[in-house]
Amino acid sequence: MPRADVAFNLLLVLTAALFLYVIYYVFLVAPEAQLAAGGLAQKIFYFHVPAASGMYIGGVICFFGSVAYMLRGTDIRNAVAKAGAEVAVIFGALMLTSGPLWAKKAWGVYWTWDPRLTTTMLTVLIFTAIVMLRTFAGDGEAERKFAAAFGVLGSIIMPIVHYSVQLWSGNHPKVISEGGQGLGDPRMYHALYVAMAAMSLLSLLFVWMRTRLAMTQSRLAHAEERAATAGILEEP
Repeated sequence: MPRADVAFNLLLVLTAALFLYVIYYVFLVAPEAQLAAGGLAQKIFYFHVPAASGMYIGGVICFFGSVAYMLRGTDIRNAVAKAGAEVAVIFGALMLTSGPLWAKKAWGVYWTWDPRLTTTMLTVLIFTAIVMLRTFAGDGEAERKFAAAFGVLGSIIMPIVHYSVQLWSGNHPKVISEGGQGLGDPRMYHALYVAMAAMSLLSLLFVWMRTRLAMTQSRLAHAEERAATAGILEEP
């Protein structure tokens, strides 16, 4: 078995094991929060915040893949940028769906136009536009470079999401950052950090899978072009 496949399988097993441990620890070991923080619903926090890690990882990978492609366009760099954008959308959507579920229980409303919520939604929409552009605008050199430039823009916005609470205040709670309320129990911190590790590994696993798939599709497209040029395939 190739080393890449061995490494991929090891990453898959490690990610699955971590998630099983996270589910056990979050629901059976970590204590419930006070009612003011949502009670049992606060356990959504252990998946909501780690989803942000996954979105950031996808965005950073999209950024470096996009910059690398703009410097010198190759199929692998395009595939990495594309995979990063898709992963950012997946975990961003998980953030935007899990957060309101917790907010409804803790605050009584699903959504407020809080600076962090608004900038997060804007970031997810930008990455969604990148994915749509890559899907429907074609796969030519111009389209790839435009998508890469768009990917750089979407990634640059992410620090604004992270520091929006410090910059513009708002209702979004500060739990683990400086000046936050804290989790109140060491077991809560343990659950959060392990969940963040598991979600980060999952995002890397998704990027790896999507990059491999994109490279396979690219090699297939090149093979079809060579076959058509050689007259093996008939043009429709």
